[in-house]
Amino acid sequence: MRFGTMLWDVLGSLLRKPATRKYPFERSNPPERLRGKLTWDPAKCTGCGLCAKDCPSEALEVMTIDRASKRFVVRYHVDRCTFCAQCVQNCRFKCMGMTNSDWELAALKKEAFTIHYGSEADLEAFLKQRDAQPSETPAG
Repeated sequence: MRFGTMLWDVLGSLLRKPATRKYPFERSNPPERLRGKLTWDPAKCTGCGLCAKDCPSEALEVMTIDRASKRFVVRYHVDRCTFCAQCVQNCRFKCMGMTNSDWELAALKKEAFTIHYGSEADLEAFLKQRDAQPSETPAG
């Protein structure tokens, strides 16, 4: 590369407006079809678990508290999710969705990557139910 060509490129870059955006300070609207964080509507959910069965990365767990009164807890592992939206497409009752507004999911601690959907009372009930069951040991 010749020195004159390089000098011309440097001077041209100094006079042009930058092509990048100052991201955290200047935000643009996300695309309409962006697949962000998973959302769950407990009123529509029947607890069939099809979303968890079809998830290729095993990012979803559906825990049943009481099927008759439609009490479920969904555990969503954001760090495992590939944002493929297969759970959303296969949900028969349209209780799953992916938002395009909540897509900045970086965190400093691993606990932030596990999200529980459902009421706190249902989550506590599930943990009590799980702890009350005797653990099965394999016969050997």
